[in-house]
Amino acid sequence: MFIHTVLFHLKKDLTPDSIADFEDALNSLKAIEVSRTTYIGTVADTKDRPVVRSDYSYNLTILFDNLEGHNQYQVDPLHKAFVAQCSKYWTHLEIIDAD
Repeated sequence: MFIHTVLFHLKKDLTPDSIADFEDALNSLKAIEVSRTTYIGTVADTKDRPVVRSDYSYNLTILFDNLEGHNQYQVDPLHKAFVAQCSKYWTHLEIIDAD
């Protein structure tokens, strides 16, 4: 199994419409067939635990059968459209890949 996690750090001045556009586009990634499972979330209310990260806006975690599936995901038209449409919304992102 290959696990791909992205932490999105959105710009602070986004309008509600921009956030809705980002969320819709993020949810569109669930339709990429090579992924086994896709999880999307925001920061949980665990800020009282200093060991928990809470400095990001959205989390995307996708499970693939293997690295080849992940590589297919990267060039999938839906993924490419998401990046083209939404990269204007984040200041930066962090990616964690795990076997």
